[in-house]
Amino acid sequence: MPLTLSRRGFIGSAAALSATPAIVQAASTPADAPVPVNPLVKQRADGQVFRHDDGYYYLTGSVPEYDRLVLRRSKTIAGLSTAKEAVLWRHEASGPRSGYIWAPELHQIDGKWYMYFAAGPAGGGDDVFRIRTFAIVCDGADPMTGKWSVAGEMETPWDSFNLDSTVFVHKGVRYFAWAQREPGIETNSNLYIARLESPLKLGEKVTRLTVPTLDWEVRGYKVAEAPAVLHRNGRLFMTYSASATDARYCLGLLTADENADLLDANSWTKSPQPVFVSNSATSVYGPGHNSFTVDEKGRDILVYHGRDYEAIQGDPLLNPDRHTRVQRLYYTADGTPDFGVPVGNGPLPERFVSSTDPTRLMAHDGTTLIAGNPSLAQTQFRQTPGRAGARSVMLSPILMPDHYLVAGKDGSLSLQPDSKSADFALRSQFVRFDEKTLHAARFVSIAVPGKAIGISADRLTLVASRDPSAWWHLD
Repeated sequence: MPLTLSRRGFIGSAAALSATPAIVQAASTPADAPVPVNPLVKQRADGQVFRHDDGYYYLTGSVPEYDRLVLRRSKTIAGLSTAKEAVLWRHEASGPRSGYIWAPELHQIDGKWYMYFAAGPAGGGDDVFRIRTFAIVCDGADPMTGKWSVAGEMETPWDSFNLDSTVFVHKGVRYFAWAQREPGIETNSNLYIARLESPLKLGEKVTRLTVPTLDWEVRGYKVAEAPAVLHRNGRLFMTYSASATDARYCLGLLTADENADLLDANSWTKSPQPVFVSNSATSVYGPGHNSFTVDEKGRDILVYHGRDYEAIQGDPLLNPDRHTRVQRLYYTADGTPDFGVPVGNGPLPERFVSSTDPTRLMAHDGTTLIAGNPSLAQTQFRQTPGRAGARSVMLSPILMPDHYLVAGKDGSLSLQPDSKSADFALRSQFVRFDEKTLHAARFVSIAVPGKAIGISADRLTLVASRDPSAWWHLD
């Protein structure tokens, strides 16, 4: 993506995320917030992360035991990894909320905190999947310390399997979107939307947005679930999850104009292909059930869960290793979200745009290092601490996590696997210098004094450290 299309360029004028919890941008957090490391929180599926106007990030999600509702918060996204977690409510001893507890979401409605969740009865057999949507409500202003109690069951059009509800506000109207099995349609779940008249009551008009029919929506199960809404660039984007919850799980996308009637199914267009899928190169499988937030600098962040291995023993729903993950969300030239690929474990990667030509990014094509603008994933590099002192770093592309940029004695630059040799340890080290006012960095070679990563023709190479092409803007 050219520098002129950087999220920094229009985040200030874009509408806030269309979620009920108030989203703030870069107001009161440290400018140099720690870099999040994936997985952000282990064994928390269906993760919801948002930044409230109190300056905290809140995170909730499904626990592997499916027996309780939890919440944690931190002033930074990275801090959620170690933040203390509160148990807000536990499933009951008997009755309709005594079994599985799934997919919680926290929302503030008319000054009160509500947490929506799906629950079923205990007892085994098919009855445990008699899943319905409920809400608990907090009696105080602080959702971490207030007392929570059951508010009741959500009124949906049919007494049938339903879950994965979300709430968002658009043009002053509060909407409720969810997944449900509709009698007469042979699917596991479809997506629906309605106005939210009160926390547990829908408006009269209920609209079916989509039914899973495409090949990538019906692998294992016919599923459209877990809607999440993002308002950007004159449009509303609704992601949803499809197929079985193993490695086939993926994200689809619905799009509507911001001025359209959101309760008219014809206002929404379904993307013909999934927008986010498993990736063996980065070792993330079954990415899905996402939410959206913004980082400490106001840049859009995708939140989702995924496993870091493909083979699952037994029922995927009983596998505990769906971890909450985060990564930057980018946009194509026409303003559509570009999800790229799941970036894999480790610190969040960065993108570097040439200071001399904003159409060229630090990139690679296989093992060839190029200066260009190929796919998003080919322009994402992870920085890790080097082995030559506190200021040294190593750079690795997310699609080839076992390869690193290596300086050649002849002034060349290449991608090489870690040979574990002393020579590799030296030539893979760079000192990073940041120019904060320009939001730029350069990477000076330790092995070849006076040389830094720059551009020659269409290739990445070593150039004089004072060469203008040695500066890279941070995208």
